[in-house]
Amino acid sequence: QVQLVESGGGLVQAGGSLRLSCAASGSISSIKVMGWYRQAPGKQRELVATITTVITSSSTNYGDSVKGRFTLSRDNAKNAVYLQMNSLKPEDTAVYYCYAKTLRPTGFFAYWGQGTQVTVSS
Repeated sequence: QVQLVESGGGLVQAGGSLRLSCAASGSISSIKVMGWYRQAPGKQRELVATITTVITSSSTNYGDSVKGRFTLSRDNAKNAVYLQMNSLKPEDTAVYYCYAKTLRPTGFFAYWGQGTQVTVSS
């Protein structure tokens, strides 16, 4: 089992910045990828950014709509990932979910945080 605790959402004006944090606990060694997805009202959940958690290397993947504005980083010592969001736009308004992909003997399994609201006003 993996537990994900998010923090850092809120209300910000367009052009502003926010930083989201997600800390993992539980079966940490099973986590292979961590990151963020988001879901706006009436829309499907979409990729924001993910990063591999292998200590000796890292690979980061961003959704097209956030490339150049958002930066995902990790702190393996704290079992945490951080999403720095700059140049925020009203269309970034959504519930942001922390995500962890784990590897079990039976295969891959995804865990999700409870979600944190990000609202960008115009």
